[in-house]
Formats: sequence, C-alpha cells, structure tokens
Amino acid sequence: MRKISAALTLSIATLVTGFLVGACGDSSTPNGTANNGSTATPAGNSTTTGSSGKGLKIGSLLPTTGDLASVGQQMLGSVPLLVNTVNACGGVNGEPVTLVQVDDQTDPKAGAAGMTKLATLDKVAGVVGSFASSVSSAAVSIATPNKVMLVSPGSTSPVFTEKAQKNDFKGFWARTAPPDTYQALALAQLANKKGFKRISTVVINNDYGVGFEKAFVQTFEKLGGTIVNKDKPVRYDPKAQTFDTEAAAAFAGKPDAVLAVLYAETGSLFLKAAYQQGVAKGVQILLTDGVKSPTFPEQVGKDSDGKYILTGAIGTVPGSDGKALEGFNKLWKEKKGGSPGEYAPQAWDAAALLTLAAQAAKENTGVGIASKIREVTNAPGTEVTDVCEGLKLLKEGQDINYQGASGNVDVDANGDVVGVYDVWTVGDDGKIKVIDKVTPK
Repeated sequence: MRKISAALTLSIATLVTGFLVGACGDSSTPNGTANNGSTATPAGNSTTTGSSGKGLKIGSLLPTTGDLASVGQQMLGSVPLLVNTVNACGGVNGEPVTLVQVDDQTDPKAGAAGMTKLATLDKVAGVVGSFASSVSSAAVSIATPNKVMLVSPGSTSPVFTEKAQKNDFKGFWARTAPPDTYQALALAQLANKKGFKRISTVVINNDYGVGFEKAFVQTFEKLGGTIVNKDKPVRYDPKAQTFDTEAAAAFAGKPDAVLAVLYAETGSLFLKAAYQQGVAKGVQILLTDGVKSPTFPEQVGKDSDGKYILTGAIGTVPGSDGKALEGFNKLWKEKKGGSPGEYAPQAWDAAALLTLAAQAAKENTGVGIASKIREVTNAPGTEVTDVCEGLKLLKEGQDINYQGASGNVDVDANGDVVGVYDVWTVGDDGKIKVIDKVTPK
C-alpha cells in the first residue's frame, strides 16, 4: 500500500473529523451506553475514557462501521474492559490509564485520519488496532514516524511480516493474531484432508485477501492440489456493489471447492450472486475469519426453500486457547453478560501488552513500550495470566512472561505470534458452530 505522508493524513484527519461531527455524532460505548466519566473528543465517533491528563494514554482504532463492522463490534468491549481492570488495580506507573476510542470505518483513509488524530492530537503512546490489514497498513505508516506502538488484534496479512523483516516499522508494530501464512496453511491442510483436489479462489483485493491467496495457493499446490484459476485469479474491488462477473469467474472450471476470502458486507453480496446464478450448486465453500460473525449467514440469506444458502460452508478463524482465557471469559460475563465474540481475546491481549510493556519500561511512551513488548511476552520470567499480577511484579522489578487469553502471545522479532485455528461450519439453522481445531504444521 502507498504510504501517506504525515502532513497529508493530518489534513485528512481534519476533513474527516469535520464530517464525522456532522454525520456520525455517536460518542457512546459499543453497547450503546455512555462511558462513565467519558468525554467526547473532537471526532464525533471517538470516545475518551478516564482522562486525567497524566499517565499512560492509549487508543483503539477498530471498525464499528463499514465492511468489517459485524466482526469488529465483537471485539470492541475488550479494550475498555482491560483499561478499567488495570485502573482498578492501580493503573500503570502509578497513574490511571486513559483510553481514546476511534472508529476506523473499515476504510484506510478514515483509519489514516484516525491514527493521525490519535498520534498528533491525543498524543497516545500505543494503539490497539486496526482489524483490517489495509487499515493497519495505512495506520502503521503514521504510527512509526510518530513513535506510537501499534498492536493489531486481527490484521493477519503476511505483508506485515515481510515489512518487519526489512525494519520498515522500527519496532512499532506487533499483533496478537497470527499471520495468514499460518491460517492459509491450516485451511489448505484441512481442504486436502477433506479430499478436495481442484480449488478456485476469490479474494477481496487488498493486503488481507491477496496475501491469504498467495499463501494458500503455495501450500495447497505443495500438498498436490490444483488451483483451477491460478492464471486468472478473481480479486474483487472492496468498494464494489455487484459481483455477477466475479461469481461466474470464481466458479468456472468445475472446482471441487471455492476458497472465498471476503469481508462480510461485500462477501454476502458475492455469495448471493453465486447462488442466484446457480454456479455454486454442489461446490464446497471455504471461508475465513473475515466473515465469521453470527449475522453473516443471515446476510447471505436463504434459498427459495427457506434453507440458508451458506449451510454446510466451512471455514477457519484464529482460535483462543490461552491460559488466561477462562479468567477473561468469566470477567466478560460478570461485567458485560454473555460470551465474548471473535477476536475479543486478541483485543484484550493487545491492550494488555501495551500496559505491561509501559510498566516494564517505567515510562508512558511509545518508545518505552516498543522496547519492552517482547520482554514481557517471552521467557524467561514468571508466567502470569492476570494483568494486575503482571503489573505488580513489574513494579517490584521482576521479569514476567505474559500468558494471554488468545494464546501464549510469544511475540517474535517481526511482531508475530503463532496460533491455533478453530474450524467452523454453518448449520441448517443458520447458526455458526465450531467443529474442530487445527494447528498448522
């Protein structure tokens, strides 16, 4: 993705902020109730919690609107929950943590504007975000020169690994969800295990889709499979509204299955188009994390017999098997009710890393966080699953090895972690259920 200059993004921020105040004046928390003690920031879809003027200030840059809203809204509660938990046990470096929440609208331009606001106006030290890889690509190009630590709970494009290896991010990038090189490997192995020999691909034309496609094709061919449309890959425009041509092309050539790397809003339109053309009949649909939300089967809709079009589709999504998961689920139920959604554990862990690294550095800066983020997530050190316990040990000068809710969160030199994947399917009732786990080998 083309990098955007700080001056340009600042002007974008000004324009977008002005638009948002007039068009999207929502300064509420994700569940629609005002934050206790919150004050709206100049951006109409931004919320500040616990502002004291001192101490660590962090931001979140996640999608409450746009193509990924149905998945993004499932993780939004995690960051304020973590901040409230940390503040209840004394904060970081002796002061409460302040959180500024911004909606990135699943749009790189809005994400760049939001990141510019967080870095230059709010002057945060770290940010949880973004979710879409294309938005994180725009955001990290602003975070890096401004020395803001960006920790994504869901941007899985392999491009970030490649850029980190070139030191493009100067250490100001990490993620708590594993890169798609692992998920693509897991899904290719699953497809091979189920006996699929000929697969076509259709992907959203951005870092996430193209990166996943590349990794999947490489792995599936190594396993002896054939990519039917390898020479003419189907990549759709994220802003497209009709998908008849893409649907016909993706299902041409009589594949056993079609790998569809989509976002929910546009992806539902693509799958509807495939059904309406009749080309999807008898072809297995393989999906990924970008569409795994409870509402997605309903978005795609039902056939003339009242059966869900997506019934029988299977997919993968980064799972959560961390030692802190049970405690996180219990806290979520106690404070918010129900169960956390997709990527909520990864978002919790991302926010936890920012606070723990700042405490380890004994300074509330992005430089400090970046210098300690690997230290608090890897051995040696006392294993801790409780963030407050971790902060206490760090204050006492001890080393820790944080064990997260999403996994062990061992951040490597490229900012990556390795994870486990849930295999999910859509039942006759339109409900998504996890049926297996797979670890890439």
